[in-house]
Amino acid sequence: MKRQTVIHVRQKLSTSERRTCNVLGVARSTMTYQSKDRDEDALRHDIIRLAKMYGRYGYRKIAQLLRISGWKVNHKKVERIWREEGLQLPERHKRKRRLYHKDSSIIRMRPNGPNHVWAVDFVHDKLSNNRPYKMLTVVDEYTRQELAVHVAHKMSAADVLEALYPLLITHGTPHYIRSDNGPEFTAEVFQKWLTKVGIKPIRIYPGSPWENGYNERFNGTLRREILDAEWFVTTKQAQTAINAWLKQYNHIRPHQALNMRPPVPETLLKNGA
Repeated sequence: MKRQTVIHVRQKLSTSERRTCNVLGVARSTMTYQSKDRDEDALRHDIIRLAKMYGRYGYRKIAQLLRISGWKVNHKKVERIWREEGLQLPERHKRKRRLYHKDSSIIRMRPNGPNHVWAVDFVHDKLSNNRPYKMLTVVDEYTRQELAVHVAHKMSAADVLEALYPLLITHGTPHYIRSDNGPEFTAEVFQKWLTKVGIKPIRIYPGSPWENGYNERFNGTLRREILDAEWFVTTKQAQTAINAWLKQYNHIRPHQALNMRPPVPETLLKNGA
């Protein structure tokens, strides 16, 4: 309203903007003020677009993606719009974790660098024809990078070795591999191979999947964002879709444990190239 008054007076008296503002006691900054409604509409549109693209991300991850794309916005504003648009995810209850064995020894070895501890595990699912298949997941516990998800109808200890061998060539040899006590990981051929290549096995305490927490968390993310959202006809189709999603998981998806950075940011890949 003040801006319209200044403009009206200037037109009537043919005076300068500075003099008119001084006489009326109006700050000159009001003359250059631009409504932020359009900016918020554009921000709201981008939030909804990213929420549709990354359906299981919370508002903090979306806020980080907005900042990466050029928006200067804090998470509180994103949270307000997030709630107004009804984009909240259902709350998950935190499970209690066992930190010590009965003899008071610490359960889990903590990774202290890349290739220190790799974690391996299986995820099971079914195709559209109800035929079961399984996925071997391999994660570097320190960098949180998912090194591979290998899909097959059946997988023996030999198949696990075949899936792990290319990773050693690409990423190097880890000091330890953490796994559960499944027959694929306790098989003699698997244990001999670990000894041969200089890797020490770590087996979690029976009935304590939280000891393999990094891998279990990834498996939950894989199930929520891919397996529960897609319906695969063949294992080849599943492998293709999961490989495409892995690129987004490793290079784009913000990770809270890494200060809202992805395990392998795209900028590092470009600079390395």
